[in-house]
Amino acid sequence: MIDGVKNVLVTIPQEGRDEDASAFGYGLSLARHADAHLTVQAPAGRFHVPYSVLNAFAQKIVSAENRRIATLAEHFADVAKAEADFAGVVCTVESPQLYYQDLLNRFIAQARVHDIAVLNAEPAATQMYWDLIEACLFGSGRPVLVVPPGRNDFACERIIIAWDGSANASRAVADAMPFLKAAKTVAVVSVMGEKDLSTSVPGTDLAPHLARHGIDVTVSDTTVGLKETVADAIQREAAGFRASMIVSGAFRHSRLREWILGGVTRSLLESCSLPLVMSH
Repeated sequence: MIDGVKNVLVTIPQEGRDEDASAFGYGLSLARHADAHLTVQAPAGRFHVPYSVLNAFAQKIVSAENRRIATLAEHFADVAKAEADFAGVVCTVESPQLYYQDLLNRFIAQARVHDIAVLNAEPAATQMYWDLIEACLFGSGRPVLVVPPGRNDFACERIIIAWDGSANASRAVADAMPFLKAAKTVAVVSVMGEKDLSTSVPGTDLAPHLARHGIDVTVSDTTVGLKETVADAIQREAAGFRASMIVSGAFRHSRLREWILGGVTRSLLESCSLPLVMSH
C-alpha cells in the first residue's frame, strides 16, 4: 500500500503514430496500489496551418489528419477507462483536441492538482514529450514519474536516490517519500568527480532523516568511470542494487530565456531503463 498518493495523472498525447502505453499501465498499477484516483489525459495534438497558405486539397488533408488523431485519442481514452474499471480503479478520462500550447497549458493545470504526473520516456521522444516533461518539472510544482518502455507494473521495493546534496535532490526525496516509505530498502548514492560535493550536504546526513521515517537505508559514494557520464554511473549503481526505481532532482539551464533540461537530467531521461521520479 502506498500512503500519501491520492491523485495520479497520466498523460499520453496522441500524435498520429504508434504510442507506447507503458505510462498508462504503470500509472494504473500505481493508482491500484495507492487506492488513488486516476486521471488519464489523451489529448489529440491538432495541426494548425493558416488556411491562407493552403490550397483546398491541402486543407482537406490537414482536416482529415486532425479527425484521425482525434479518433485515436477518443479510442485510447475509452480503452483506458475500461481497463481502469476492470482493475477497480476510479478513473476520469479526457481527450480534447488542442493546439500545441493549449495542450501544454492543460497538462500543467492538471498536474498542479495531482500528487504526481506519469509520462512515457521514449527512446526517440518527440519535442512534445520533452516539452511535457519540462512543463511538469519546471511549471507545475509537482513531481513527474517518467516510465521507460516495457515497464507496465508499478514497483518500488528497491530504490536508488541520486544524491548531490542540492535543493533539487532534497525536493525529489520529499516528493518521493510515499515510495521510499513503501520500499524494502533504499540506497543513497552520490557520484563523485563530476562536480565538487565537498561543501554539499552529504548522504550520511540524509540517512538519519530517512531512518526516522522508518526507511531501511544505506549510503555509498561512487566515481565516474572511464568513458562514463554521471547518468551512466547512476544507472550502473542502480543495476548493481537491483533497483526498481530511481529518485533524482531535475536541473535546468537557461538559454536565451528558454528553460532547457540540464545534461545529467536529459541523459537519465534518454537512456534510463528504470522509472524515474524527478522534481525541481
